[in-house]
Amino acid sequence: MQALIAQVQGMTVLAAAIIIGLAAIGTALGFAILGGKFLEASARQPELMPQLQTKLFVIAGLLDAISMIGVGVALLYTFSNPFLAAIIAAAGK
Repeated sequence: MQALIAQVQGMTVLAAAIIIGLAAIGTALGFAILGGKFLEASARQPELMPQLQTKLFVIAGLLDAISMIGVGVALLYTFSNPFLAAIIAAAGK
């Protein structure tokens, strides 16, 4: 039973690391594309730069929120593991 619990905890840590890593990579790629498109658009039409900058910051906030949701899910699985609770409940029956 202890080996099963240890295996679930180990896989949970690995899954949390993958979730956080993919969220970081996705956010970095998203910011790179967003910044590039902002620079392209502001170079083509400099008079629209204030409006584009406002939209840039709104999208940047939403893009950053996605990675924070991933971190929240990873922390949920790390500290309140539903899989581990199910194994302990099944063992208690």
